Amino acid sequence: MTGELSILDLFLQASLLVKIVMLILLGLSVTSWAMIFKRSKILAVARIDAERFEDKFWSGMDLSQLFNEVKVRKDRISGTEKIFYSGFNEFARLSRVSSSSEAVMDGTSRAMRVTVSREVDGLETNLPFLATVGSITPYIGLFGTVWGIMHAFIALGAVKQATLAMVAPGIAEALVATAMGLFAAIPAVIAYNRLSVKVGKLEHNYAAFMDEFSSILHRQAMASQEK
Repeated sequence: MTGELSILDLFLQASLLVKIVMLILLGLSVTSWAMIFKRSKILAVARIDAERFEDKFWSGMDLSQLFNEVKVRKDRISGTEKIFYSGFNEFARLSRVSSSSEAVMDGTSRAMRVTVSREVDGLETNLPFLATVGSITPYIGLFGTVWGIMHAFIALGAVKQATLAMVAPGIAEALVATAMGLFAAIPAVIAYNRLSVKVGKLEHNYAAFMDEFSSILHRQAMASQEK
């Protein structure tokens, strides 16, 4: 054994169970990185789309005209646009069948709350997986390390005279599992916290838009009732 063994060499010389643990950790790490990049892109697009739509919403454009524009592509909308579409659609439907502004606004608010909840659920996709990876991979790696060290000491028990040169390689092979566990866990935890903050900001933005839009619709409902 030389002092310059690569991680690949340590992997190849490890016991079968430790190899399986390392492969599991590698798979979890690769999967979590793929989810991190995908979710980061989705959240960035959601933030840009929300800002773009709110700029159009607050530009003074007629709400009926804006609704007709959104309705054309209703199957492809998300975020703030979907909240606007569900709210205005329910408001228009209830206004035709009810003369009570409170009943109209209750139904409208309920429709928008359901949409907000669904949109936030969609944004949070994959985040539980990242949290799970961040919490369990260190223990999986530790399990591989403990097993590898046990395997090394059992092998040492078969020889009459043990030296450091005989013990060190086996321990090094086992410790790679812990290192891989941390390598998988640390990015997952950081990404989970970072993405959760972004989801929280978008959720707050959706809730604020819903409240502001509800106020506008309530004024319209009251004006229609007074006529």
